[in-house]
Amino acid sequence: MPSFQSDGVRIAYWDEGKGEPILLIHGFASNVATNWIDPGWVRALVAGGRRVIGFDNRGHGQSEKLYEPERYGAPIMAEDARNLLDHLGIERADVLGYSMGARIAAFLVLKHPARVRSAVFAGLGINMVRGMVGTGPLAKALEARSIDEVTNDTARSFRAFAEHTRSDLAALAACMRGPREKITPELLAGIRVPVLVAVGTEDVIGGPGAELAALIPGARLLNIAGRDHMKAVGDATFKQGVLDFLTQRA
Repeated sequence: MPSFQSDGVRIAYWDEGKGEPILLIHGFASNVATNWIDPGWVRALVAGGRRVIGFDNRGHGQSEKLYEPERYGAPIMAEDARNLLDHLGIERADVLGYSMGARIAAFLVLKHPARVRSAVFAGLGINMVRGMVGTGPLAKALEARSIDEVTNDTARSFRAFAEHTRSDLAALAACMRGPREKITPELLAGIRVPVLVAVGTEDVIGGPGAELAALIPGARLLNIAGRDHMKAVGDATFKQGVLDFLTQRA
């Protein structure tokens, strides 16, 4: 993957296809390959006539690893997204974020609305507002000497996923301990770009999508039936719903 400097941090990115650009922002402990290429997202979007841009968030994948919590946080990572658009000379793009990527996408919309043509907040429902509980235990799970020391089921699943993606556990722990800026209902009420909220009906990590969509003027809702946080990513209904939204959005 090529890379560029975002405020002094090396960010690796992917750029494929021709047509209207869509920027993909992956979830925690994931990367472009795991979140978007392997599940077929890049292939589907390129086939749909899109230019697909994705990047490994700081601390993830092939991007630079940072070990100071203050160098993370969704607003900072949203600036990496904006800087990538600048680097590629893209004035405005559709944005699709999953889980942590949805939080990053939300801050990109809030801080730079002129750069976002539409947004898909996926894998994150009302917990975008409520916040994710247990970030301390999750960080400790990543810092544990072995996954065998992790007894909490949710924390263990995050540790197992991080090991599966061969992530830098110390960098992920720093990311998890980073600033947690709040997204309030009042901020969401001010969003004016077209929004699709797409969440698995069994996703207890992201929370109900309908409750988030109700806070965003004109937002559409896509319930990904029978899918939890991990299994929703590659769901065919999810892909088709996003493609339909991109075709129909204003």
